[in-house]
Amino acid sequence: MLRVSDVTAGYGRTVILQDVSLTVGTGEIVTIIGSNGAGKSTLLRTISGIVKPSKGKIEFDGKDITGAVPADIVGAGLIQVPEARQLFPVMTVLDNVLMGAYHGNVREGVSQRLEEVLDIFPRVRERSQQLAGSLSGGEQQMVAIARGLMAKPKLLMLDEPSLGLAPIIVGQMFDVVERIRQMGTTVLLVEQKAFHALKIAERAYVIENGRIARENTGVGMLADPHVKTAYLGI
Repeated sequence: MLRVSDVTAGYGRTVILQDVSLTVGTGEIVTIIGSNGAGKSTLLRTISGIVKPSKGKIEFDGKDITGAVPADIVGAGLIQVPEARQLFPVMTVLDNVLMGAYHGNVREGVSQRLEEVLDIFPRVRERSQQLAGSLSGGEQQMVAIARGLMAKPKLLMLDEPSLGLAPIIVGQMFDVVERIRQMGTTVLLVEQKAFHALKIAERAYVIENGRIARENTGVGMLADPHVKTAYLGI
């Protein structure tokens, strides 16, 4: 579904990603792990069209989207849930969720899709009339993912969904990611909580210093001595 080939990208003269290649197959959960500053978020921003690559090619659903504008990438069904949620704090929870269905390609059937999304997140339904800024961190993350699902993603990219969450909520968040995949949405997951992220992944990549350093199945990555030492604390 997604193929990134030899992509180099960054900000101005600062190169962050160097010759990065990866693939995501239809129906997979693919996890990317790496330390802070390794280039994980920049990679998602490049795939989303926010950062323009200086080299390489990005293909989604059989089409070349290299350098395409973000709105067109969203319209194709490639959706990113950004790091740190980025909600509209003075809007209600419901209005924040409905913002995901703003793009013209997905406005049909919004009511039914909203019910399906709220079934995944009962807490979001309960808080629908509150201001988004009044929610806890875990609740805000649920709203952010719900907003992304309203855009009818073929592939949902999640950037650090467990960031800042209480330990008891982290497990619930990864359960939600698995449920999303079971409902037919492919997932590309960037995550620092490596054990949880690798446990649910069919395949995984390690990014170090802007380059893909390792590729394996999720199970294989959990058994990798370097991954155990560097990312699992074993």
